Amino acid sequence: MTDQFNAKTTADEVLKGIDLAGRRYIVTGGASGIGLATAEALTRAGADVTVATRRPAGDQKALDLSDLDSVRAFVDGWDGPVHGIVANGGVMAIPERQTAKNGWELQLATNFLGHFALITGLHDNLRAARGARVVVVSSGIQVKGPFDFDDPQFERHPYDPWEAYRNSKVAGSLLAVGIARRWAGDGIVANTADPGYVATNIQRHLDEDTLRGFGMVDADGKPADVLPEFFSTAEEAAATTVLLAAHPLPAEVNGRYYIYCQEAEHVPGGPDATSGVAGWSLDPAAADRLWALAESAL
Repeated sequence: MTDQFNAKTTADEVLKGIDLAGRRYIVTGGASGIGLATAEALTRAGADVTVATRRPAGDQKALDLSDLDSVRAFVDGWDGPVHGIVANGGVMAIPERQTAKNGWELQLATNFLGHFALITGLHDNLRAARGARVVVVSSGIQVKGPFDFDDPQFERHPYDPWEAYRNSKVAGSLLAVGIARRWAGDGIVANTADPGYVATNIQRHLDEDTLRGFGMVDADGKPADVLPEFFSTAEEAAATTVLLAAHPLPAEVNGRYYIYCQEAEHVPGGPDATSGVAGWSLDPAAADRLWALAESAL
């Protein structure tokens, strides 16, 4: 059913002819970048979309994913069914180790634990929708190494911004696996979307050398006039997200990992891997172990 879609397909093209009137979605981090493109495409298809961000505009609900009190307030303030949650908000490669209020490393707290608290807190609302979708936005960095259960908060070994980001993105994929394993009987489907390379403000913490390595700035440190061909626009990156959030899909598409609107190739993974989804990002045992870790934090 997705053969007509590819890396250059836009979110609007995926949703062409689909009527989402009466369906309610939550998009975290929906004020800019891929999240904004996702929210706008869902809205144009008729959905009622709540953009959940720390600094909302108008009457949208505020949500700081790194603050569990903020997540609880959001959950407590929600009324009625929710047909889809897009766990898109996040931070990337914070240079120095920072922690959330509960002591968790900030990238893991924001990208994973906040979403875990939000989604599990709205479990009954998702179930009430009778066919809800959860989409967790991950990253290709998950292929570089497994989740570090021994020291997830970088309390015993030196903090590395990219290892912490990878940890959080493996955790995101495992969150989708955990939901798929537990809630399928409630009619709730969960999958992971990999947006590929996209230039958004999530790269705000990257230094100039790193940005230059990605081809995002020129030799003088100015934004590149033309990005490398492997970069997607926000509208193209959002296509995979809305595919998993709202497009008709076979029932077996649950707990899967998608990129460019197609299921990703399963690969062994490792430091030199550059594409595909690693087994540790879809491992049921790791998903169960991480679920228990998150529950204990709540």
